[in-house]
Parts: sequence; structure tokens; C-alpha cells
Amino acid sequence: MTFLDLARKNAWRKPLRTTLLIVCIAVAFLIHGLTASFLAGSQGVSAASDNILGVMSASGRGQPLPMAHRARIAADPDVAAVAYVTRLRGFVDVEKNIVPISAVDPALLMETNGRELGLTPDLLEAIGQGRDRVLVGRALAEAEGWSVGQNITVTAFQVAKQDGGRDWRFVIAGIFEGESASSDTYFTVARYDYVNAARAKDKDTVDAFIIKPRDGVSPGVLAAHIDALFANSAAPTRTQSEKQFLEAFLRQYADIGLIVDLVTGAAFVTLLLIVINTMVFAVRERSFEIAVLKTLGISRMTILTLVLGETLFMFIIGGAIGLALARAGAIFAGPSLGLVFSAVVLLHATAIVLALGLATGLVPAVNAMRTPIMKAFRTR
Repeated sequence: MTFLDLARKNAWRKPLRTTLLIVCIAVAFLIHGLTASFLAGSQGVSAASDNILGVMSASGRGQPLPMAHRARIAADPDVAAVAYVTRLRGFVDVEKNIVPISAVDPALLMETNGRELGLTPDLLEAIGQGRDRVLVGRALAEAEGWSVGQNITVTAFQVAKQDGGRDWRFVIAGIFEGESASSDTYFTVARYDYVNAARAKDKDTVDAFIIKPRDGVSPGVLAAHIDALFANSAAPTRTQSEKQFLEAFLRQYADIGLIVDLVTGAAFVTLLLIVINTMVFAVRERSFEIAVLKTLGISRMTILTLVLGETLFMFIIGGAIGLALARAGAIFAGPSLGLVFSAVVLLHATAIVLALGLATGLVPAVNAMRTPIMKAFRTR
């Protein structure tokens, strides 16, 4: 019988107890897998770029910037491309059914972060066929049940048209997929010239400029240089990376990372106490057998390793089940919940499985290793 066989048989000596422990471990890692997947994919933060820069008003997101800023930004030799965006938030049918719209110049957007969004020449040609044409992200299209060629009406919350109405009518020209599963595709790309010509106020202004630095240029240095360029203007700016912006946006509502750490931390601390307590009693039940092993010349380190092998066996089985369920949940939930079970999530969870397996087995293993032979024999 091999060492692994002995560890497995010892673990399954009490099938019901072992099964319940594995279920507890699986539930804990299911919680960890789902929360970590949400953190990895929430609002596309995991796919957001550290290189693409966004230039917004220093006064806040609600303050627009003049279109004239674009010429001065584009003149910087460290800037490879500049696009601009005006945001329009509205709803379809009911106010809870919110649809985000980004009004842009599609060709300029293609130059800056078209690859990240999964834009193609065919999509650019499709949206160029009419000023009211839009491109819809895959996540939003699936959530709404939209298809190419469909007419949609979005009622804006704030952006009114010149006739006083707030109903914006569009035709879906195409659906963009995003570069990866973690890309944010829960929004619509509209044409800036259509929105700018029809809106009642803030004409020839934008909510943000999107900058792609030239190769070899530090985004942080370029961001500071752009902000210094407009520091004394009537519309000073604040420049930050796409990832910084999205993380700051999420923190307006809650510190998602802290919430995830608290939830998983509570689950793992509870799991740690349950498994340690159970394994201490399990090893105490086998005190006589451990004494026999020591009498036969089995070393203390071998006994310690044997107990650690039992806990690792249960954690590996339970962790694998929990992470497999989390992976399945991320797949079946679809993109609307933003769950991304990435390789980073898997590697991090695997490290936790091994660490907790060793940590929970350490106390009972040391007790087994240090138990005097005569004291152990007296248990019979």
C-alpha cells in the first residue's frame, strides 16, 4: 500500500464525516470562486487597460469638456490617437431597464481601443450607413433580446432633444463581441454627429477624450503632461487610465474588493475552525494506532506527513468540486452578471486550497507526532 493510499483510506474511515467536511470545503470554495469571478469581471475592470487614458473634467463627470481640447491633445507628439465620447443614459420601456449609450466617432474609436471592444471594418461600415445606426455590445443585446436591424427607442434621463422630447430612436447595425470574455459589452455605441446635432444643449462638447499613447510612452507621464496643459484653462482636466476610472467608479457605490475579502474571509475562517476541530478528534480516535506505528519504527515526520496528507486529500477533493461549480456558474450565468472565472482566479484558489489544507492539518498532525507512546496505549 502506498503512502497516498494510506492517507486516502484514513480519510474515508468515517465516510459520513469525511463527506460532510468535503461538502463544507466545496461550499466555501464555491463562494470564493463566484465572488472572485465577479471581482474579476465586474464592469469589465479585469479587461480594462492601463495604457488607454481617459481625459475628463477636473470638476467631475457631469461637467463636459469643449471639443477644442482635442486639437491640443492630438498635437502632443506622445499621443498616437485621440477619440471622444459623450454619454447618454436612458431606459427602454421601463425606468429600471437602463441602457448606457456612448456617442463617438466610430473611426477614431477604432484607432484608440477598437481592438479591446472587438470592432471590425465591417462593423464600422455598418454604423456608417446612417446617422441613427448603433452598435450594441453582446452582453446588452443578449439581455434585451435585440438583433441586427431592429429599431429601438431609448428614453434619456437627462439629454433632451431640440424638440423637447427625450426619446432617441436608433437602428441596430451590428453587435460587437469584445476582445475577451471579461470585456465590458453592456453598452451601445452611437454616432456623435447624430446625438450632437439633435440635443438641445452642450453642443460641441464631450464627456471625455480617449487617448492612446505612442509605443514606449509612459501613460502616467503623459497623463500628468495633459493635465498640466489645461491647468490654467477655463476647463481643467483630470486624466487617468481606463482601469483607474472603472475602479474609482465602482468605489462610488462600494469597495467591491473589500466586500469580497470579507465574505471569503468569513467563509474560510469558519471552514478552518470546523476542519481543525474535526481532525483533532479524528486523530485522537486513532491514538492507539499511532502508538503502534511509532512502536514499529515509523518516524514522527512520517506520521506528521500522513495526517497532513489526509487534510490535503479532503481539501483537494472539496476545492476541486467547489471551483468546478463556480466555473459552471460563471458559464451558465452569461455575460450579464459579469462573472469571469479566469486563469488568475483558478491559480489563486488553488494556492488557497493548498495553504488551508496544510494549515488545518498542522495542529492535529503535530499532536499526533508528539503523542507519547505509553500515553497513547492507555487509550485502549
